[in-house]
Amino acid sequence: MAEEGIAIACHSNDEWTRQLEQANESKKLVVIDFTASWCGPCRAIAPAFADFAKKFPSVLFLKVDVDELNKVAQDWAVEAMPTFVFVKEGTILHRIVGAQKEELQKKIEELASK
Repeated sequence: MAEEGIAIACHSNDEWTRQLEQANESKKLVVIDFTASWCGPCRAIAPAFADFAKKFPSVLFLKVDVDELNKVAQDWAVEAMPTFVFVKEGTILHRIVGAQKEELQKKIEELASK
């Protein structure tokens, strides 16, 4: 099972699929950070994303490097980085494009309590 309190980087399609399936079964809220190593705003928000993982242990935080898992990024229609996608039981609830820390925190708080 996924470790609580950390953002998990998915480095393979298998790992990605496994994490998502486990999250769906556990009925946890999932926040996915679609990121890229060359993206300045992605690097700027990464520490906040890691902090949110500690602050909200009941939520699963996943990171996907769009260059590493290009097909996943395409399947999820990610066109800009960072893109944060909120998913619960396989349903996309919300999407935030850009490094918007305050909006990200508000949305996590709102959806984690449902």
